[in-house]
Amino acid sequence: MKKRVLKMMMAAAMGLFAISASAEEGANPGGEDGVFTIAYAPNESTEQSTDARNGLAEDLSEVLGCEVEEIQASDYNAIIEALRTDKADMAYMGPLALALGVDRAGIEPIVMKAEDGDPEKAIYHSVLITSAANEDINSIEDIKGKTMAFVDPDSTSGNLVPTAEIMKAFPDEELNSERLHTNGDFFEAVSFSGSHQAGLQAVIKGDIDIAPISDQILASEIANGNANEEDVKIIHESGAIPAEAMVVAESVDDETRQILKDFLTSYDNEEYFTQVIKKEGARFVECDMTDYEPIIELNNIINGEE
Repeated sequence: MKKRVLKMMMAAAMGLFAISASAEEGANPGGEDGVFTIAYAPNESTEQSTDARNGLAEDLSEVLGCEVEEIQASDYNAIIEALRTDKADMAYMGPLALALGVDRAGIEPIVMKAEDGDPEKAIYHSVLITSAANEDINSIEDIKGKTMAFVDPDSTSGNLVPTAEIMKAFPDEELNSERLHTNGDFFEAVSFSGSHQAGLQAVIKGDIDIAPISDQILASEIANGNANEEDVKIIHESGAIPAEAMVVAESVDDETRQILKDFLTSYDNEEYFTQVIKKEGARFVECDMTDYEPIIELNNIINGEE
């Protein structure tokens, strides 16, 4: 009887080994060059977050069994193109860039940021800010004829959502996205700052009157000492936005995707979430495209596709 049980246990163990070996053989995280590449936007590529980003790369390298490197892209469009052309395997991006990346590059979200690791708290907000010293602007109703710097054409809280909020606040103006991004129309002058941090500093310095920014990035910049709470005032806050996600390129195989999900949802390095993800206490939770349907619909409405 003992021999029979031993044989059964050995057979089961061999079966598990075969499954494990098969999964390892099926996964090819490094691709042809043996390197797994993560792309970050300017918002996450600050000098203060370098050590935290490197820490994740080192930890992930041990799990994947290949070298992990990062690239710092100039904007979301560059990240999408890197994912499309297999110059990047994974990237962290906002909901609008994600939605555009699905159409352009076949990317897939695998995890999203959530406060306290709670899926119900996987949200953030877009806020409009101006200099605290600017006495002429105290609410969204005061922004017409001023100077404005959106963040990036593919930014959710830095472009899409504030565009929608302004259109809603001025129903009699019959605004559309083109008018809000044309100099001398609704705004005296309008531009793109390139990052939330750059827009914040431009407001503080008085270079522009108004800028949209993620509420979590604003809080992070204040906590890091890059801005003082007394420097700016919030004149408008949007409704809840589905949180940013980590996405993978279409070329990433299913086995590697599952390894990445398991790694990211169990990743517990507080420095990474505070410095890179810009939310103290946040963690990653699993997600899929259904989480981003509201942003896809909003983008279709704003850009005249519905």
